[in-house]
Amino acid sequence: MKFPGARLLARVLLALVAVAAVIVTVVGCSSAKEDSKSGSAKVGDCIIKGASADAKTETADCSSDKAVYKIAQTSDKKVDCATDYTGYQANLADGGSAYLCLAPNFKQGSCYNETSSTAVKNVDCGSTEATFKVVKRIDGEADELLCGAEADSFRLISEAPKATFCLAKPKA
Repeated sequence: MKFPGARLLARVLLALVAVAAVIVTVVGCSSAKEDSKSGSAKVGDCIIKGASADAKTETADCSSDKAVYKIAQTSDKKVDCATDYTGYQANLADGGSAYLCLAPNFKQGSCYNETSSTAVKNVDCGSTEATFKVVKRIDGEADELLCGAEADSFRLISEAPKATFCLAKPKA
């Protein structure tokens, strides 16, 4: 038995569902664009950490020598980072701020300057600023026993993704 208007009701319902799907898609796309405009950094991004408290945090390609840190965790509230990570309050391009837990993104063969008052930065190995050189980088494992005799110290990242950085004094 067929009811008059049943097809019309089905078509109206189908049209309403289609319109709702279009609205959800448009709203979702515009909010994704807003997120990318804000300059907000995400877990897995690499950054160039601001040198001063008012400096803006910039993302960078992880293969870049300037990308000394990789974001391991983000939060809009201050959090305690794992022992292997560096805590950092980032000033974002949109004027907001985020709390980041940063893992080292040191490159094998590169030299760095690290002091207690400043962030780690990439420096020339012949520079007097160089405080350590990465002689070996091992991704996926956190084990200082993997470092050879050329290393005189190490830095382990025991959280995922695990890493071992075998370090030595730079030769001047």
